[in-house]
Amino acid sequence: MSTELLRARHVTKYFPLKGGQGEVHAVDDVSFSLRKGETLGVVGESGCGKSTLARVLLRLIEPTSGEIYIDGVDLSKLTPRNLRAKRREFQMVFQDAYASLDSRQKIGNIIAEPLIVHGIGDRKTRRRRVAKLLDMVGLEADAATRYPHEFSGGQRQRIGIARAISLEPKLVVADEPVSALDVSIQSQVLNLLVDLRKQLDLSYIFISHDLAVVEHICDTIAVMYLGEIVEMTDGETLFASPKHPYTQALMSAIPRPDPKRRDSPRIVLQGDIPNPENPPQGCRFHTRCPEIMTRCKTQKPEQLLLEDSGKYHLVRCHLYD
Repeated sequence: MSTELLRARHVTKYFPLKGGQGEVHAVDDVSFSLRKGETLGVVGESGCGKSTLARVLLRLIEPTSGEIYIDGVDLSKLTPRNLRAKRREFQMVFQDAYASLDSRQKIGNIIAEPLIVHGIGDRKTRRRRVAKLLDMVGLEADAATRYPHEFSGGQRQRIGIARAISLEPKLVVADEPVSALDVSIQSQVLNLLVDLRKQLDLSYIFISHDLAVVEHICDTIAVMYLGEIVEMTDGETLFASPKHPYTQALMSAIPRPDPKRRDSPRIVLQGDIPNPENPPQGCRFHTRCPEIMTRCKTQKPEQLLLEDSGKYHLVRCHLYD
């Protein structure tokens, strides 16, 4: 059985508003674990806290509270110097590939920069490493002498991936890495990530709002709503038998390529996502939930482990108390 690589416990991130008048509840009491070699997908509507969670997990921004362990080491207790050394083990691929690359530097320098920062190899060794990384992501070696604006969006994302794996990390967090790409290019980049996972024994946290993409690449899927994980299980179970009303609504919105296929009618949620500055009392989804009960308005549901599914299946809903 795979061993645990990452563990998050009660991770919370609130952003204070200007003037001290309240807080934005971006991530609220999130707990989960990730095994070595596993890909965890995080899905949800825009603004639900997916990207903030990714940055908090890597300590790119500091959590308000909670604990984050990678290989048993509590990141919150590391000194800046020790954290910098630990960063070799976890890297990130950003959504906007062009913005994440320094437009004034050549690609070879961009990919070699993490090696320089961590004092790995001499100039000749780094040059060979850059050439190998470019080959691994499907680019020619002469790409090292060119600038980011000379590449297409898909090629720039491959460069971002090459930079992320340059230090041979254990964990890569990919924040919507294909959302800005054409559909045909998306599949190429996704297949590259799958190949690199097998080749380098990587673990991924893959953030997306596209359920079809997540189904293709992820072993386990966590569904977020307004800063909380409301359901989490393996991909097969989630797509076959979603339990939370919000997950059911997301699944019903997936386009079906077969016009003759008769599925259950689409669930259309009423209203907008509540303001994260003042989230609803009780269950945060109750203002839009078609299955609302009286206690949903006042009592916050606990994260429950469903035992009747035969698989690891967490859900945060009063329907299963």
